[in-house]
Amino acid sequence: MSHQHIIEGIYSDVQPFFGRGKVADYIPALARVRPDQLGIALQTLDGQTAVAGDSEIRFSIQSISKTFTLALAFALEGNDLWKRVGVEPSGNPFNSLVQLEFENGKPRNPFINAGALVVTDVLCRHYDDPKSVILNLIRSLAGSDDISFDEEVAASEKATGFRNQSLAWFLKSCGNLHSDVDTVLDVYFHQCSIAMNCRELSRAFLFLANHGVHPYTGEAMLTRSQAKRLNAILLTCGFYDQAGEFAFRVGMPGKSGVGGGVAAFIPGELAVAVWSPELNEHGNSVVGMQVLEWFTTRTGRSIF
Repeated sequence: MSHQHIIEGIYSDVQPFFGRGKVADYIPALARVRPDQLGIALQTLDGQTAVAGDSEIRFSIQSISKTFTLALAFALEGNDLWKRVGVEPSGNPFNSLVQLEFENGKPRNPFINAGALVVTDVLCRHYDDPKSVILNLIRSLAGSDDISFDEEVAASEKATGFRNQSLAWFLKSCGNLHSDVDTVLDVYFHQCSIAMNCRELSRAFLFLANHGVHPYTGEAMLTRSQAKRLNAILLTCGFYDQAGEFAFRVGMPGKSGVGGGVAAFIPGELAVAVWSPELNEHGNSVVGMQVLEWFTTRTGRSIF
């Protein structure tokens, strides 16, 4: 059975799951997104593709961007990065202040917001224009030169991102944010605002399925060891306090974003991206989670 046939079947069967979540209304620009949308795109390392639904509509990737910034920071800093941020699942909401205070300003992992701010700080220390570096990396991986920031979303996050501002200033007070706080926040809000479609996002995740090697240029983005470690963190921490359930139900490393996107992959084989804006209480796409669960069930393929 072809991937296209499976994707089309899942697209049809998952329609009753709409209406079980709600869009991310705490970010005004995201609150206006029409909730009844679904895009699916899959790409394999040997060049096969499968798409369904709204796979060409671009959406704000939000926290999925943390995957790309972490890859950049890990390549720059190596294992020194883990002196500033941990690798354990949080078990708490992604924007928790309590956990950060309890653990003296060292975020539990790089995918909760506090950890992602530390990663962004690393990029701000290494690059004069980190926003361009992040954007150019994603454009290269996705094979799309016109991917860009959604300035309306970035401005909306800046205007309402009080919790992230609090996290950044607390990190600064603990000596774990070295750059100017406003600079780090500006880069962070912009990286989250990057707009991509499912086809571009699935292609951009293929380097993780290819052990850290850019599948179209052959460039090693990460060493094989680094790719293994990044993939492990995606499996255990990529879905915040629902990471265990995602591993249990789906069985792939991946990353979600409150824009409704989910990207996941099977090492050595493929990457798949799903977008549907309605979120559950953990901030993960209701329909997206179901699509990926059925994908691994119906194909019989996962990392387990």
